[in-house]
Amino acid sequence: MAKVFRSWDVDQGWLLPPSLHEFVPPGHMAHFVRDTVREALDLSAILGTYSEERGYPPYHPGMMVALLLYGYSRGLYSSRQLARACEERVDVMAVTGLNRPDFRTIADFRKRHLVALSDLFVQVLRLCRAAGLVQFAHVAVDGTKVKANASRHKAMSYGRMKTAEPALAAEVDAWLEQAREADAAEDAVQGANRRGNETPDWMADKQRRLETIRDAKAALEAEAVDPPDPEDESGPGASSGMRWQGRPLRGEDGGPPDRAQRNFTDPDSRILPTRDGFVQGYNGQIAVDAAYQIIVAHRLVTNAADARALVPLIDDVRAHLGRKPCEVSGDAGFANEANLAALKQRRITAYLAPGRARHGEADAAGRRKLTKTPLMRAMAVRLKRAGRRSRYRLRKQVVEPVFGQIKQARGIRQFLLRGLDHVRGEWAMICTAHNLLKLAEAGR
Repeated sequence: MAKVFRSWDVDQGWLLPPSLHEFVPPGHMAHFVRDTVREALDLSAILGTYSEERGYPPYHPGMMVALLLYGYSRGLYSSRQLARACEERVDVMAVTGLNRPDFRTIADFRKRHLVALSDLFVQVLRLCRAAGLVQFAHVAVDGTKVKANASRHKAMSYGRMKTAEPALAAEVDAWLEQAREADAAEDAVQGANRRGNETPDWMADKQRRLETIRDAKAALEAEAVDPPDPEDESGPGASSGMRWQGRPLRGEDGGPPDRAQRNFTDPDSRILPTRDGFVQGYNGQIAVDAAYQIIVAHRLVTNAADARALVPLIDDVRAHLGRKPCEVSGDAGFANEANLAALKQRRITAYLAPGRARHGEADAAGRRKLTKTPLMRAMAVRLKRAGRRSRYRLRKQVVEPVFGQIKQARGIRQFLLRGLDHVRGEWAMICTAHNLLKLAEAGR
């Protein structure tokens, strides 16, 4: 007797259309994100921008928000990936209701509503608190370097600009002269009214590059005259190579040093050190609650150092949720006298590692000399006495796994958008998607 198999008739039409709720199993993340956006999030900031009654009806903003958040939670970030998923993946179809927005529509929606999409972080965070996922007992802070949507090889130093600009200008002038001579010769043979004297593409590219170099060179020179405030991290800050260990660097003529660099693709990004070398990117910083690894505050800067992020992150926790954490832990990048004093003033117990000194700056125990920093010295004693029982041990198991989930599990190794404001919005959406995943897991 022949074996009987289940039917596989791909040409059979359905008499009744399937329900979207049957595309994926009950309890799937697609259902959770779609229903959360529809029922729990306030999208008035986005809906209020659609006031024009004429024209073809646009896609529902709620559907577009759900598509973006679900995509970020599943490692789908680019508009082309999301548009392709709308046609190929049933879990995405369960979110969009079989709508298939074009990739340009997705990209334009994200760009147009980036600020409102960023603000959804606070709404999702408050949903996490209402579900009991934020307990304020212990919060760990840390930062990670994420590549910008630009190659560090597309940057040019000021020293190279000074030599490349006149050489490229002379080359362009020579080509323009050749083009004028060729035009004159063609006019003499074919007549002066004949078209065909447009600038060739290869010449236009060189001209655009020359203009780009001149603009970048002028920006570095203007920064040397009027440097940005090093304490102000609302903007991109000093260009790469314009400061060293907090001190401004200048050339012999008072202008930018030859080592100063500016990226042509994303001028706001900076060259940042990592364990694997240098990257052209940004520094994404977060504060994570220890109970369920919920991101309770986020921040993104161009500065490689993390020390200035501690107080803003902790203050943002109170601004978002109306309550401060009881304990805060952070690595040596956050430990200094000012941060310890700020946490003491806020009555928050600190666990910030004083760290290790450079060669020649340590005592016999290998620690930094802390004779002039009493709070740092007291912190070193507290961590040493507690040993393995110290609350500082929570830092690695709280904040480091979150970066692993974001960068490794969901594949965020590089931002898609360019410019500091846009990248900050993208970082906010990444953090929002992370919290949505934690909220969905808690409800199972």
